[in-house]
Amino acid sequence: MGTAQSATTVKDVMHPGARCIEAHETLDRAAQLMRELGVGALPISDDGRRLRGIITDRDIVVGCIAAGRDPANTRAGDLAAGLVWVGSDATIDEALAKMEEHQIRRLPVLEDDQIIGMISEADLARHLPPDKLAELVSRIYAPS
Repeated sequence: MGTAQSATTVKDVMHPGARCIEAHETLDRAAQLMRELGVGALPISDDGRRLRGIITDRDIVVGCIAAGRDPANTRAGDLAAGLVWVGSDATIDEALAKMEEHQIRRLPVLEDDQIIGMISEADLARHLPPDKLAELVSRIYAPS
């Protein structure tokens, strides 16, 4: 990547603010909140402050509904696992490396141990040259 992309931090391109769902709340509430906010993922916190994970609309469908579980009786915290995040001062290259390594499309952004936003592959893609964008897409969607 060129120097301009390397100098840009995650904080420069993220969506500021992130509404969390608490770990004790149900997946049906998580789905309702996603619909209200127009998002496909929510950070999960255990007390409104400490990040425990992230839940996606796909997690609700595959990890709950398709598994025969009831989203009204399954807690968001039940699906929280393997938290991956990025610091606000990380470069785009560092965020891309995390996304590629974990084959994920969204990352919570933390500053002073607090969530301050979310960054998605779309946010990063807007700041990538075409060759790096193609590389990102192929790595994230490559079979594991």
